[in-house]
Parts: sequence; structure tokens; C-alpha cells
Amino acid sequence: MDKKKVAIVTGSASGIGAATAVELSRRGFSVLINYSKSKEQAEKVAAQCKDSIVVQADVGDDAQCKKLAQAAMDKWGRVDALVNNAGTTKFVKHADLDGLSADDFLRIYRLNVVGPFQMARACAPALKANKGTIVNVSSVASLLGTGSSMAYAASKSALNSLTMSLARVLGPEVRVNAVLPGYVDTPWQTNAHGAEKARQAAERYSAMVPLRDYARPEDVADAIVWLIEGARQVTGETLFIDGGMHISTPR
Repeated sequence: MDKKKVAIVTGSASGIGAATAVELSRRGFSVLINYSKSKEQAEKVAAQCKDSIVVQADVGDDAQCKKLAQAAMDKWGRVDALVNNAGTTKFVKHADLDGLSADDFLRIYRLNVVGPFQMARACAPALKANKGTIVNVSSVASLLGTGSSMAYAASKSALNSLTMSLARVLGPEVRVNAVLPGYVDTPWQTNAHGAEKARQAAERYSAMVPLRDYARPEDVADAIVWLIEGARQVTGETLFIDGGMHISTPR
């Protein structure tokens, strides 16, 4: 079996997932890059990695989660890290209570909560065998009840709870943590709002937080990789990568 460490990064065709895959590769990991629709983008990320495979899967489907885990085992014979980054939302102002349906909630929870659970379950035997790690990508919205919609914020709160539960039951072999970004300059923002509105949102965010800046994907990737490689005594933790938004007071 290959002794090189192996990471699965869901939703890694762009943004935080892509930056994490590239950084893990730079540090010597073999990386499974996952996408649901953006094959061309995923292949561009793979081209930046030394040893990688690209696998299409919808992590909201349990059988496809098992397929991802098996693809890593078939290729490398091990899994050392799982980064649950894939997620979705619907942009609806929180005051617009009629803007979200039950189906919207279920679709968002399917990707943002059920998906990470299914991926953790699929990878658990391999992760335990190698004393591996799981990092879930949550959001500061989970604490503040802010973000793109009520459904999104609620799903990320549920993901934080799931993180603690998994840390409890998968220890001592597997550490499980979450990162909670604030505003991050990703294609998700630009695609949703357009370049100019995304820029304005970044400026507004920067004006509110103690560090007076917003995160780039690489900032979040650095924290994820630290939790994977260096945080030997950290599990069940929710780590804010938000410039201090969670401690900000209204101005």
C-alpha cells in the first residue's frame, strides 16, 4: 500500500475546496477532487496537484458518498483526511419568510448536513485505521443567524452539532473539527451577485470586523490544513475564520 497520506475534499472544483486541495497537495498529500457539475473546473484544480484523481459525485446521495470513499481506497488504499466542503444555499433575505419552502430547507440540509454525515460514515473505517481527521466547512452564520438565508444558517448550526457528535463517537482514532468562515472571496459570491455587488459586500464586511479585511479561499485552506496536520489535541472544535465577525459589535 502507498504510504503517502490521502485526502478527500468534497466540492473542490473551486473556492475553498480547490484551495484546500492544492494546499494539501503542496504538503505531500494525494488528493481526491470531487465535483457535482463542474468537471472542467475540477480538472483545472487537479492539474495543480501532484497526485490526484477527479471523481464526480453528489454527496447528498449515500451511494455516491460510498463511491467517493471507495475511489480513494481503490487508487491509494487509504484515507487520512476528509474535508466536507460541498454545500449549497438559496439566497433569500431573512425577513422574507415566504421566500423559503420546506423543499428549500430539505435540499439545503441534504447537502450541508446529511452529506457530511454520509461522507464521515463512508470514510470512518479508513480514517480510523490511519488515525485520520475530518474537517467540516461551516459558517459564522451558524452562530449569528445571518448569511444567505435562514435555511443556510440553520443548516450550518446543525453541521456544528454534527461535528461535536462525530468527534465524540469517532475518537480516539479520528479528530473531527469545523471551520466557520465569514465572507470569503469565492466564485460563489460573484456568481450569485455579480462582480460589483460582491466587491461592495466584501467592503461592507471588512468595515464591520476587527481585522478590517475579508478572507480569501487560501486563508480558510490554511486553517483546514492546520486542523488536519498540526492540531493533535483539538477535536470537536468550531474555529472561526471570519476576521472577528463573531465578536463584532454593531457600529
